[in-house]
This record gives sequence, C-alpha cells and structure tokens, in this order.
Amino acid sequence: MDYGAMIFDLDGTLVNSIHALTYCTNKSLERFGLGPLSEEQMMTIVGDGYKMQMRRSLAACKDTDPAHYEAILPVYMEIFGENCNYQMHAYEGIGELLAFAREKGMKLAVVSNKPHAQAVKTVEYVFGTDAFDTVVGEREGIPKKPDPRGALEAAKEMGVAPENCLYFGDTNTDMETGRNAGMDTVGVLWGFRGREELAAFAPAYLIESPWDMIRILSGKAEENH
Repeated sequence: MDYGAMIFDLDGTLVNSIHALTYCTNKSLERFGLGPLSEEQMMTIVGDGYKMQMRRSLAACKDTDPAHYEAILPVYMEIFGENCNYQMHAYEGIGELLAFAREKGMKLAVVSNKPHAQAVKTVEYVFGTDAFDTVVGEREGIPKKPDPRGALEAAKEMGVAPENCLYFGDTNTDMETGRNAGMDTVGVLWGFRGREELAAFAPAYLIESPWDMIRILSGKAEENH
C-alpha cells in the first residue's frame, strides 16, 4: 500500500502523558477527599475523554455519587488547563518516525479525545507549531473516538483518501476508530494498553517501537499481526 498520511492518537501514542493525567486526576480527587490513584490504575482509566476518565476515577475510589461526578468535571478541567503538560514528553523514536514520514512526502495529523484546545496546546508544547498538518480534538461536530469523524476530518483536511491513511493508536478505542474510518490501523505497544487488547481488533500492523514502522515502510520488515 502506498500510504499518503499518518494519523496519530495523542496520549499513549505520540506522548507519554500518564504523569500529567495522573497528577491532574489526583489533584481533582483530593478536593473531594479521595485518591490517590496510581499511574498503573490510570492507564486502564484514560483514553475515552475526560468525562469518562473522571467517572472511572471516582468509581475506582468507590464513589458513585452522581452529584460528585458533575461537581468534579469543572474542577478537573481547571486543574488540567493549568497542568496539562506536566512532565510531558514524546516517546522515544517518535521524532525519527515523523521525520521519516516527511522524507517520504507523507502528511501528518493528530486526532485526540482531548478537548480541541488542549490537544493543540499539548502538540505545540511537545512538537512545536509546524510538526503536523492538522490537529483534531473533541469539539462541536467532532465527537469522541471511536466515532470516526475526527479521523475522517483529518484525512479530508490533508487531502488524503481514508484508505491511504495509517491510523496509530494504543487502545481498543483507537483500533475501533481506525477501522470505523476505513483506515489501516497500527497498534502501538509502548502506550497505555497491552498486546492482547490491540491484537483482538486485528490491526494491519502491531509494532513495539516507532522504528518498526520505519522498517515496514522501507520494505525491511513484514507486517506484524
């Protein structure tokens, strides 16, 4: 396949944000006398937007009071807005993969379940303002993944047909997103979830490092199902 674009999930795929997500969640829970949760717990909680993240976090603290859920959402957004890049960094090898894609003339995009403004802020903090052709976060008209509209919007903005896009992600939500968008999915094993979860969706590629994708697209490795 002659791919024309790479579309990436953000948290757990491009950037290791578990420190920031855990820090902001625990700061929010602390105001309600709850927590803290560990980073290992948070890896199973995040990935489906901040509202589900906070619902799962409260449940992990055995708090199912609907009033607490409604109250903690603005608290989290306030704390996250101030600390969303806490100890944030790109995964090893991501820079090389992005450079390789550019050398091949491929377009690059990010599609995140973060609110759009926060997604843009994170991408620019880690990668600068010109690393990607477009960034798509949750906003009006772009619902959370696994709805494919964000991925399809990114492909449209880049002028690349969905079937010529690779969609990279680290969770079952991402595997569903790529499949729903008609893209070849790439399960990345350096993120928040394990091989079994990703392999269950039969991604086109299952990779252990960004360099694996470089080798595959260079014709130096076989597909790893």
